[in-house]
Amino acid sequence: MFLYGYDPTIIILIPAIILALFAEYKVNSNFKKYSSVQNKHGYTGADVAKQLLMLSGINDVTVQMTPGNLTDNYNPKNKTLNLSQNVYNSTSLSAIGVAAHETGHAIQHQNEYFPLTLRSSIVPLVSFSSKLSIPLIFIGLLFAGRSLFLLELGIILFGIVVIFQLVTLPVEFNASRRAINLLSENNFLSESEIPAVKKVLGAAALTYVAAAVSALANLIRYILIAQNRRN
Repeated sequence: MFLYGYDPTIIILIPAIILALFAEYKVNSNFKKYSSVQNKHGYTGADVAKQLLMLSGINDVTVQMTPGNLTDNYNPKNKTLNLSQNVYNSTSLSAIGVAAHETGHAIQHQNEYFPLTLRSSIVPLVSFSSKLSIPLIFIGLLFAGRSLFLLELGIILFGIVVIFQLVTLPVEFNASRRAINLLSENNFLSESEIPAVKKVLGAAALTYVAAAVSALANLIRYILIAQNRRN
């Protein structure tokens, strides 16, 4: 794409693409599989989220339904725990796992978990960088014969996006670990149900790993292209 003729750096992206496809397959297949398995106590995702917040001493977070599929999230700005309809009203093991995971983020926020605080603090910078990095890299490559300034600036901005992806990993893994512990310690799930929830959350975590690997692979590729142009 960025070099005239054959671009040997494209091979760097192949493992990342394979991992991304595998991660998407795992999260879809696991979520679908355990969406048809109901938890033995009959809790809905909303029930679990509300009770876990209460047990954690958090009373200023609102649990609400949000449109879409797998659009579940915790918003630290307005302290809302947003669950998709398939999670909010569902009693499936998939729903329980997702609801507990998002509750884990709310607990992270309450406890000022450093990686989450760091990620939240750089969101405005990442938003700015993600919008400008690729256009600058593309324009920089077009005019690389005159100057590498725009190309290198684009790469630096893209590096900020990569840092955000890497910081996201401990945030997500920690939220899943908290979710499993909370569900187990408070007897929301039986011992036989825990492995299924671990599979759902493990597959979801893999998507973040794939995103980080993809971003890092692209960064390495851009750096190699810039070095080639410099030489």
